[in-house]
Amino acid sequence: MKSNPFIIAEIGQAHDGSIGIAHSFIDALADTGVDAIKFQVHIADAESSIHEKFRTNFSYQDKTRFDYWKRMEFTKVQWEGLKQHCDNKGIEFMASPFSVKAFELLEKIGVKRYKIGSGEARNHLLLERISKTQKPIILSTGLTNQDDLEKTYSFLKNNNCEFSFLQCTTSYPTKPENWNLQRIKELKEKFNIPVGFSDHSGEVYACLAATAIGAEILEFHVAFDKQMFGPDAKSSLTINQVFSLVKGVREISLSLNHPEENKELENLRTLFGKSLASNKSLQKGHQITSSDLETKKPASLGICPTDYLTVIGKKLNKDIEEGQFINYLDLQ
Repeated sequence: MKSNPFIIAEIGQAHDGSIGIAHSFIDALADTGVDAIKFQVHIADAESSIHEKFRTNFSYQDKTRFDYWKRMEFTKVQWEGLKQHCDNKGIEFMASPFSVKAFELLEKIGVKRYKIGSGEARNHLLLERISKTQKPIILSTGLTNQDDLEKTYSFLKNNNCEFSFLQCTTSYPTKPENWNLQRIKELKEKFNIPVGFSDHSGEVYACLAATAIGAEILEFHVAFDKQMFGPDAKSSLTINQVFSLVKGVREISLSLNHPEENKELENLRTLFGKSLASNKSLQKGHQITSSDLETKKPASLGICPTDYLTVIGKKLNKDIEEGQFINYLDLQ
C-alpha cells in the first residue's frame, strides 16, 4: 500500500521579518493537516553580497537584496522558539539553509531532515556538510539542468545519503503549461528514488494532480493573503486553500490505496437492476414473444434481461398475470 504524500507548507519569507507573524503562521497551519511547516534560514553576510539583484522588484523598504535578507534574519533563540512552537503543535519544523552558517545554526536547533532549494543544488560544499549528518535530504530541481541533476545525484549517492527530488518549475506564479508534472514519473524512472512536487502556482490544482500521478512529497508556499508584501505572495496558497488541498490530497491517496470494487456493488446491482416480467395477462400454454415482455425492478425476482432470448418461444406451464415476474420454473 502506498503511503500518503508528505505535505510541506512553506512559509519562506511570508513573515516579512516579523517573529510574531512567523508564529502566527504556525498557529494558523496547525489544524490544516500538513505534516511539516518550513522556513528559510537566510544569513545575509554568509550567503549574499551587495551585488545580488532582486528577482522581482517588490520591496519599498529594502534598497538591495542584501538588505532584504538582513531583515529576514532571526536570532538563534527566535529560531529555537519557532521549532518549539511546531513541536508543541505536533508538526515537524523544517527549514532550508542557504549557507554553511545557516546549516550550522539548524544543526544546533535540531532538525530531522533538510530541504534544499534548487538554487543550492550545485552547492556541493553545503551538501557535503549536510550529508555528513546522514539526515534525509529533499532537493528541488527547478534551477537544475540534466547535467546538474546527474552530478548532484551521484554526489549524494556517493555520500550514502537518503534523498529525494522534487519536480519544480522556478516561475512565480507557475502557469499550468509549465507545471511539467510528467517529469515526476521521468525522475522516478531515471533515478529510482522518491520524487515529489514543489509548487509555485498559487492554486490547489497542481498538487492534487501531482498526487494522482504518484508524487510522494508535496511542497507549496503559504501566505495569509495573496496581496501581502513579499516576492512569493501571489504564488502562495491561503490558509483556506491549504485546508482544501490537504483534504483533497488525503482523499485522492485513500482512493489510490483502495482499488477494490465497491463492497455495496452487488446490493446496488440488485436494487437498480431489473427482471423479466409480463406486460399483459398470459394463459398457460402461451408461447412467449418479445412483445409479451417488460423489465421491472428489482433484479432478484425474475430472469435477468440479458437472458431474455432464452425465454422467447418457450411455453408457459401456468397462467401469468400482468406485471408478474417470469422465472424458469414458469416455463415448460
